[in-house]
Amino acid sequence: MIRATRFPRFRVMHASMFMAIACLFAFSALAVAANPSKDDAQIWSSEKAYWEYVKANDLEKYRSLWHEDFVGWPSVSSNPLGKSHITDWITNQTSKGLKLQSYSIEPLAVRVTGDVAIDHYRIKLRWARAGTGEGAGPEATRITHTWIRVNGRWQILGGMSAPVNAEGK
Repeated sequence: MIRATRFPRFRVMHASMFMAIACLFAFSALAVAANPSKDDAQIWSSEKAYWEYVKANDLEKYRSLWHEDFVGWPSVSSNPLGKSHITDWITNQTSKGLKLQSYSIEPLAVRVTGDVAIDHYRIKLRWARAGTGEGAGPEATRITHTWIRVNGRWQILGGMSAPVNAEGK
């Protein structure tokens, strides 16, 4: 066993290494706190893709976002539904000649734990008649999605939507 008292250089080198490691951990913690995680960014990017697919009426790409075991409770349904009904609300709008004209997402929270993520946001939508632009005023909804990472790809495993309250929250 080497004693630090017999080798003063060892004590100095040991202290310097300790300080370097402590600084590395401190800077790493600051970097993580200052930047949203890569997973958080992927979840919000996937939510934006979700709405772009709705806007383009691309039901195939829209369905690809959903896990096979999905179950969720959309505000337009009296019961939770599985993946086989995930596009019903879109086709209900398009069958009336309506198209999603615009949307704006208000991200509120996201948490990622391992291969599971949950996000919460409000969204304002404006549906209008294709070609004429005539339609109803914007509608606002609260949405929660639970995502699962499968083979490196995020998919929606669960969700729920509800109308906003009287204050639009």
